[in-house]
Amino acid sequence: MEAVISLAIGIVFGAGIWLILRPRSFQVLIGLLLMSYAVNLFIFVMGGLAVDRPPLTPPGKVADPAALADPVPQALVLTAIVIGFATTALYLVVMIGARGLAGTDHVDGAEPPP
Repeated sequence: MEAVISLAIGIVFGAGIWLILRPRSFQVLIGLLLMSYAVNLFIFVMGGLAVDRPPLTPPGKVADPAALADPVPQALVLTAIVIGFATTALYLVVMIGARGLAGTDHVDGAEPPP
C-alpha cells in the first residue's frame, strides 16, 4: 500500500513540476496546486496509514497510543489546505492583473515569435 501511495505522490509532484515549467501562468498555477496536493498527501501519509482508528480518545477510557490515529498530521494538512487556498487566490489576482497590464498570460510577458 505504501508503495502505491508513494508512486502516486511522485507522479502528482512530477506533473506539478512539469506544469511549472510551462510558458503560461495558468499552467504554472495548476502546477503549484498539484505540488501542494502532493506535499499535503505526503504529510498525511507520514503520520501513518490507520484504518478504523479514532483520532481522539473516547470519553471514559484510558488513552492507548497504539489504538489511536495521530492527529498532528491531520492538523498540519488542514492548515496547509487553508494556506494553499489563500495563496491560490492571491496568485489568481496577480495573474489577472498581469494579464490586464501585459495583454498576455505568457510568463515572460510576451509571446515568442512564430
